[in-house]
Amino acid sequence: MQLANEFNPFQNNYSIKCKGVLMDFSTPKIMGIVNLTPDSFFSGSRFQAEKEILLQVEKMLAEGADIIDLGAFSSRPNSDFISLEEEKERLLSPLKKIIQEFPSALLSVDTYRSEIAKQSIQEGASIINDISGGDLDEKMFQTIAALKVPYMMMHMQGTPKTMQDSPSYTDVFQEVFKSFSGKLEQLNSLGVNDVILDVGFGFGKTLEHNYTLLKKLSYFHALQRPILVGLSRKGMIQKVIGSTAEMALNGTTAAHVLAIQNGANILRVHDVKEAKEAIQIVDFYQKQ
Repeated sequence: MQLANEFNPFQNNYSIKCKGVLMDFSTPKIMGIVNLTPDSFFSGSRFQAEKEILLQVEKMLAEGADIIDLGAFSSRPNSDFISLEEEKERLLSPLKKIIQEFPSALLSVDTYRSEIAKQSIQEGASIINDISGGDLDEKMFQTIAALKVPYMMMHMQGTPKTMQDSPSYTDVFQEVFKSFSGKLEQLNSLGVNDVILDVGFGFGKTLEHNYTLLKKLSYFHALQRPILVGLSRKGMIQKVIGSTAEMALNGTTAAHVLAIQNGANILRVHDVKEAKEAIQIVDFYQKQ
């Protein structure tokens, strides 16, 4: 197994089938965050008016986003669940409009509900991004198997409401790895192979847990799946540099460079242009 400082993120053979074509990860990809919510932790990611949503998607695609991730509920620490009906109301109309305006765009839907996942794919979305890794809806794995779409599986301890109430692990790396390994077996038994792993920075982890996982990120490649990293403007950056989400872009870029060097295949970001530049710098560096 390669150590983190030996891992070259630009040399792997991963690919997933998405909208009938193979997406390879010879270069890390960028997922742009569009929150269809009034209360996500970073105010700059919140979009509710149709015109604003479409302009933001257009901007992200122009700056180099490979995937647009739509979320209709906030999963920030201490957030409450919203109803199924409210999630649908926030999500489905913008989803349809985006597909009309940008028919070739790859759209991911951030949901832990199998019913939302099914309806989103039927409307034209391409990927399901589940923060609970199937834990909050027992029908999710079977639904993904039936839909035959890529599945982004995140690790979370607890729920968004409780996850930061004294998160505890004996060994955070080993426990997250073991959780992924068991769930991959379940998914494989259902015929689901296009799975992307997300260790869940900030989702039931302390500051130290987050940086342990970042440092050991390359070890998750033993599971032979692409790795998604979602750390953009999060508390794990704010706390180290003494900043707010609004002022955490520079810290985010520094963390993205570390994540890419340690094996990240997808960066889930608020700021596409800056993430693209981070990838370009690491790519040039790796080639020397």
